[in-house]
Amino acid sequence: MARKAKRRGRPPGSKNKKSLGKSVATMDVVQLRAYIDDLQSTLAKKVNAQRAYFEDQLSRLGVSKKTTASVKTVTPGNGKSGQRAKPKPKYQSKKNKSLKWTGRGVTPVWMRDEMKGTKLTKDSFLIK
Repeated sequence: MARKAKRRGRPPGSKNKKSLGKSVATMDVVQLRAYIDDLQSTLAKKVNAQRAYFEDQLSRLGVSKKTTASVKTVTPGNGKSGQRAKPKPKYQSKKNKSLKWTGRGVTPVWMRDEMKGTKLTKDSFLIK
């Protein structure tokens, strides 16, 4: 099977970030303040444009602003939170009744030792 050649250099579409840092480093305080104000106004325009676009999309779908406000308060993922309950054990040792196993993960050592050299199977350790 042929191996893929490793990609070298910057990924496609990335730009040289260092050029911006050098130009900002050489600006004086007044130029920097004007640059920051310009960036903030550009950002505000883009945010407002995006908000208008998404509100338009929501209105086309028939979703009102009241329902969008309630959507923000919903917790992600089914609304369930907290931890799961511990699973109940399914298997129990024949020799020592205090040794139990849920059936998840690797077979415990005590079960492997008891099954070794005998005709016992995993099903013979089931708790009834």
